[in-house]
Amino acid sequence: MDFRKILQEDAARHRDKAAVVFKEKTISFAELQSGVFRLAGALSRLGVKKSDKVAVYLPNSPEYIESYLACFCLGAVVVPLDYMLKSDELGSCLGHSEAKFLIACPKNDVSLAELKTQIPSLQQIIITAGESEGAVAYREIVRKAYDRLPEVSIADNEPALIMYTSGTTGRPKGILLNYKHLEGSPKAMEHFVDLSDRDVKLCALPLSHIAGLIYIQNCVIFGITLVLMDRFNSYEFLRNVQQHKITCFHIVPAMYTAFLSLKQIDQFDLSSLRWVVVFGAPNSPDIMERFHRYCPNAQLLNGWGMTETCPPNTVTPFGSDNIASIGKPSPFSLIKIVDDNGKALPAGEIGEILISGWVVMEGYYKDPDATSQMKRDGWLYTGDLGRYDKDGFLYIMGRKKEMIKVAGQIVYAPEVEAALHKHEAVAEAAVIGVPDALRGEAVKAFVVLKTPGVSSEDLRYFAREHLAHFKVPQAIEIREALPKNRTGKVDKEALKQAVLT
Repeated sequence: MDFRKILQEDAARHRDKAAVVFKEKTISFAELQSGVFRLAGALSRLGVKKSDKVAVYLPNSPEYIESYLACFCLGAVVVPLDYMLKSDELGSCLGHSEAKFLIACPKNDVSLAELKTQIPSLQQIIITAGESEGAVAYREIVRKAYDRLPEVSIADNEPALIMYTSGTTGRPKGILLNYKHLEGSPKAMEHFVDLSDRDVKLCALPLSHIAGLIYIQNCVIFGITLVLMDRFNSYEFLRNVQQHKITCFHIVPAMYTAFLSLKQIDQFDLSSLRWVVVFGAPNSPDIMERFHRYCPNAQLLNGWGMTETCPPNTVTPFGSDNIASIGKPSPFSLIKIVDDNGKALPAGEIGEILISGWVVMEGYYKDPDATSQMKRDGWLYTGDLGRYDKDGFLYIMGRKKEMIKVAGQIVYAPEVEAALHKHEAVAEAAVIGVPDALRGEAVKAFVVLKTPGVSSEDLRYFAREHLAHFKVPQAIEIREALPKNRTGKVDKEALKQAVLT
């Protein structure tokens, strides 16, 4: 994918149109091209060459967008790192990726100067704010740079991205994608939805995540206006929808739950929304239908994919109201359901989701064992459980490791969560399996209530009306909040650890 050419065409076609809106700052497509090219020129002068690894450790900001695009223009490998990573985690990723350059915003609890001495490969740190010993200032190098770039030829199979799995600690696990893979998400969006330069999208997801990168790709490839938030805040998100007349966005289920918890939700005008997507975790159709009352003009879409497979790989077809399904596969994503022996299963039967096609990652960087466990015989074993219906719609049943075996009976956590979400007092629900001496495993639920007054026993009684007896949670713990990771998904590992300790 030739980002130089794309940015030049954007600047010619949409010169003065807003490309990025961040807080009170608006960047036109012409300004975006100039900023990206000047940064690319500055990086080149500092020694960045094709296939060099450039790590980016920034909060959501225009500089993050420019860093991605400048590196792609040079044929470098971007290593996007979550700004919430602590010093040890950051150092682990930098060392594992062998990053030569780091574009960072200093933090009080992270010593960039120490990292530079600890990471042998790290040659130069560029900072976007403040000061750090031995670092150079982002704005200063860009101010002195020209927007003339060195000639570089980039092949499709050359490395473009190393994306670390969220919450990386200890041994890093980096997903390696090449320049051909950068076409995966835009081509999928082109197939599934009707994006055009008339659209305005709102991003509150971390740009270090693949779902955040998709917003950047949408901006430059489809000529849309991208409204960027530095972090997710449910009230500010809806205020931005109204103020900027947002037409579409993609977010995770917990964010929709946060909207519905707002007392002021009915005060916002959401009529500009054409379609909204839920992705990243099994969703409750009830939650989406409740949100739809406030944006009746919007098409509800459910999508699925992984960083390893250049998402989205499935999305609800336009015109369908089957929001319980994650839709149908794209033309370049082959998806099948198999049993534990790898045998393909017919419609209706639950098994592991396998995916094949050019969108599947190269592998896990410097980790052939983890790669061979995931990629076998031309298929990527996703670890997600699913089933097809007779009409070819795919449904997510949960993660394979989240399958709960109660006295030999199989319980799928999302099914129990969906039943609990039917209760009008339930704001959020998460279900895990816990050890049980008699039955092997038992179902435990964690629930956040909209309003007090409902007991755990009330919820268990309600669950018995909607679930087979062996699926009813043995215990329901009511909490004020559920732990979340940076993309807004419920952190079930944290819940499991809390139970076991």
